[in-house]
Amino acid sequence: MKRFLPDTIFARLFLMVLMAIMISHMMTFVLLLAFFGERQHRPPPEHRPPIAATDPAQEAQAPRSRPFRRQPDMIIAGYAVRTPPPGFWISVASQMFALTIAALFGARMLARPIQRLGRAAAELGTDLNRPPIKETGTAEARQAARVFNQMQQRIRQSVEERGRFLAAVSHDLRTPLTRMKLRVERLQDDGIRDKLREDIAEMAAMLNATLSYLRDEASAEPWQLMDVTALLESMVEDAVDAGEDVAVSGHAEALLTRPVALRRCLSNLLQNALRYGHSAQIGIADTSALLTITIKDAGPGIPEDQMKAVFEPFVRLENSRNRSTGGVGLGLAIAREAATQCGGTLTLENAPGGGLMARLALKRAA
Repeated sequence: MKRFLPDTIFARLFLMVLMAIMISHMMTFVLLLAFFGERQHRPPPEHRPPIAATDPAQEAQAPRSRPFRRQPDMIIAGYAVRTPPPGFWISVASQMFALTIAALFGARMLARPIQRLGRAAAELGTDLNRPPIKETGTAEARQAARVFNQMQQRIRQSVEERGRFLAAVSHDLRTPLTRMKLRVERLQDDGIRDKLREDIAEMAAMLNATLSYLRDEASAEPWQLMDVTALLESMVEDAVDAGEDVAVSGHAEALLTRPVALRRCLSNLLQNALRYGHSAQIGIADTSALLTITIKDAGPGIPEDQMKAVFEPFVRLENSRNRSTGGVGLGLAIAREAATQCGGTLTLENAPGGGLMARLALKRAA
């Protein structure tokens, strides 16, 4: 039964009210048939009374006949039914039209708060600073909007408190790292000094990556129009100047996005491809509804059962992605978070001819 019903609450409410109107009018029509019609009884021809005499005197003395009865217009289920006047049908059509319009606007009015709440919940994942929902409508709708606004306020406060905590941790950890760097330079043993430098650099890289990942989740960057083609071409030029094997193909129109988050996402994907694949081919496919950016490398790829795991923070594949080749397991996690902030999705798949393809799909605003 459910598969024959519409999916939206507006359509279901409208269909329910419309069916109620149709059933009520059908019942009214049946009752009118009973009132406008009477059971048809026709006596057999042999029992009909004889024809009266044509003599005027006898006709004057004969009893008066029955009053004239209008012949029925139709016979329905044994009832002789006289056709209702045109005004009746005009009245029925007017009532049907008025009740249908009332059902349409009533269903829309009841469904609108739920639709508004659904849109706000979808936007909350990408923008914690979105304006609160207007507390309008019925008592239940106002209560739901009020609770949602309170939840959004608590989440925003929690994120702000975490940001302050991260800033304090960053300051507290960078200070001893700086002292360690100064003390390492005083060591006489070159071997020990170089190893300690590498350990300190690794700790600083892990700290910066962790703070960057946690800070990006709380970013509130405004949306702006951006030339994605120019951004990718500038990134490719910088990589080529550094001696990397990078190329880009395709063209894209300006996109409404968050520029810093998009640059961070593409930068992490490009660095990931160059670090583990030693080359990168960037393809741009643009349509009126979707912009797709694909970055393909020539590396070993990722096992199929690890495709989802690599997006988790601090997850590294030891066979090909370990600390000796760089990275702390946050590049893809940061890239996916930045893609979500831009309203897009990031997926990975192994290329048919070898290598890994990272596909960033960004929806265009309607």
